[in-house]
Amino acid sequence: MKIIIMIIVGVSAGYLSGLIWKGRGFGFIGNLLLGICGALIGGFLFNLAGFRMYGIIAQIISALTGALLLLWLISRIKK
Repeated sequence: MKIIIMIIVGVSAGYLSGLIWKGRGFGFIGNLLLGICGALIGGFLFNLAGFRMYGIIAQIISALTGALLLLWLISRIKK
């Protein structure tokens, strides 16, 4: 059950970050990978700051924050 929730959070966060960053998504696989990587980064950073993510909305916010941070880092490296 946790893997299904993780996939839903990953796709949601990846899709939202794609809309925020470029105005469009990156396709299903791109959104999934971006969201899962963002969830790992966001979860690590929020945990490091002392915040705990309870509930699916908080997990999506954490994953979205991590995905946007990842997109920002990638854009800085590409320049």
